Amino acid sequence: MKHIVIIGGGFAGINLARALAGNNNFEVTLVDKNNYNFFPPLIYQVATAFLEPSSISYPFRKLFRKKKNLRFRLGELKQVVPAENRIILSNGDLQYDYLVFATGAETNYFGMLNVKQHAIPMKTLHDAIAMRNRMLQQMEQAIITQDEAERKKLLTFVIAGGGPTGVEISGMLAEMGRTIVLKDYPELHGKRGEIYLVDGSEALLSPMSKQSQKDTHNALRRMGVRIRLNVHVKDYVNDTVILDDGDTIEAKTLIWAAGVTARIFEGIPATSYGRGKRMIVDGFNKVQGTENIYAIGDTCLQTADEKFPNGHPQVAQVAIQQGKHMAKNFKAMETGKTPTLFHYHDKGSMAIIGRNKAVADLPPTLHFRGVIAFFLWLFVHVMSLINYRNRLKTLYNWTVAYFSKDQSLRMIIRPDNEK
Repeated sequence: MKHIVIIGGGFAGINLARALAGNNNFEVTLVDKNNYNFFPPLIYQVATAFLEPSSISYPFRKLFRKKKNLRFRLGELKQVVPAENRIILSNGDLQYDYLVFATGAETNYFGMLNVKQHAIPMKTLHDAIAMRNRMLQQMEQAIITQDEAERKKLLTFVIAGGGPTGVEISGMLAEMGRTIVLKDYPELHGKRGEIYLVDGSEALLSPMSKQSQKDTHNALRRMGVRIRLNVHVKDYVNDTVILDDGDTIEAKTLIWAAGVTARIFEGIPATSYGRGKRMIVDGFNKVQGTENIYAIGDTCLQTADEKFPNGHPQVAQVAIQQGKHMAKNFKAMETGKTPTLFHYHDKGSMAIIGRNKAVADLPPTLHFRGVIAFFLWLFVHVMSLINYRNRLKTLYNWTVAYFSKDQSLRMIIRPDNEK
């Protein structure tokens, strides 16, 4: 049996592993620093207390039960030793026949140390829980403070990044301000902060159609979100967001959804990395300058696909398709067949803005908005969750929230040493 080691259990890694399950030609070990898979597109719903963490996450070991050729290893990659077909983890070594990087991307702060230290990213479950705790604690503080300026800072949120995450969390916070806050915090009636959405582009959701951009912009404006385009966050000092046009916004919370970058790993040649620290791969996802090392998902830069000469977008569908395609190629190579080049099939883009408010672009030129797009978004995201348990829990929570315009998940749960 050939040993395939997969680094990272996100969309790309988990789809590769599951596609190889039950294949007697391969022993597969998935390595991840967390012991669970989670669904990043719904992180913001955990952050705003509309979903619980277990609704969008599932432990790897339970997922791999009864899959005799799948193994899980909790650990973090420290170094690759290509000459020895070996990797060094934080807790030991592993030998491999094939090594696959599926490490995704991490938050890019563009060198701004203050932003890195004080802003809240939206990449992991830890980020989401930290955001939920901060939001709820600031509501409590806003009730008791006698300083009007301080109260407004506590209730003001700045979201940097006008992509799907930024749009969706802005809409969620706006809806919470109009419904839930008035129910749970009657002391704050008539005392509210602002929600700012800041992006350096000329429009929100820049990869989507012009109509989706316009519909999203108008919907958020009607919901009370202040949109600032063609401007970047320059710094974040003393609860003040500093923009590069000279303006400032007083806010206790800066949510960072403005960019991602891949990671560099010791042992992979410097010449193997391209734009955004992504590993340069050929049409078969083999890393440039290596023999048996591959990269899939957000961490790779593939320019061999003629429809995407500058590389594929760093979205879930690319990762899912590359994971499944990589499995087919491994099976082909092991049986003496010729592997095939990867071609991304764009299934469209969508974003939810609020209750009964969403946009969706489906190829070739279909555009939906409003209720139709809203339920289309719900269906796609429920079906994309990893198993039936997650789907049922999420569907139940969304059904309750839809009809009640409320949820009962707003608990501040944190370690004793976390303030």
